[in-house]
Amino acid sequence: MKQSFSKFIPVVIAALAGMASAQAQQAASTTAGEKKAAMCIGCHGIPGYQSSFPEVHKVPMIGGQSAKYITAALVAYQKGERRHPTMKAISASLTEQDIADLSAFYEKQSVAAAQAEVAAPSAQVKALLDKGNCVSCHGANYNTPIGDYPKLAGQHPDYLYVALKAYQTANNPHIGRANPTMTAQVQNFTHDELKQMAKYIGSLKSDLTVQPQPRFR
Repeated sequence: MKQSFSKFIPVVIAALAGMASAQAQQAASTTAGEKKAAMCIGCHGIPGYQSSFPEVHKVPMIGGQSAKYITAALVAYQKGERRHPTMKAISASLTEQDIADLSAFYEKQSVAAAQAEVAAPSAQVKALLDKGNCVSCHGANYNTPIGDYPKLAGQHPDYLYVALKAYQTANNPHIGRANPTMTAQVQNFTHDELKQMAKYIGSLKSDLTVQPQPRFR
């Protein structure tokens, strides 16, 4: 009987671990996330703030992104699937609880997109977007993504362009992204075509925002 029960011990331990992980996610605190965001606001809390690496571009708006996406992005930086020196250093210092709290905090900053008619892309840009089948993951108007994909509508075009090019970069320890789906998609486009798509998607209305936070608390 003892020997038979011992077979179930690994299963019980795995189940308990899963429950603990789920409870930690449910306990995500926006209040705690706001305090922990002190390390983020130097870039993501300043409207129009620009980064100079790997080229000059505005840092992405993360207010209003889903908690699932922010979590996935931070974990990808931790694992090296997304390569960026600053984000690697910051993400390496975060615990699972930190990531859950930060994700909850930034998700709550969503603002309702203005109810306006969505501008139609030019025939050339439409053909590029159809070729990439972007709406299948990023949703209608590129603002209703599935799973842990990001909202793209209204994001800074220069950032979108840099991010898209990163999926074309391989064998560089400091730059690049390694999402299999995106890597396969962007290989089919020139830099000029990526820039055209980024410009159009960035012109759309969205839920994304930058909410300035006090530098000193």
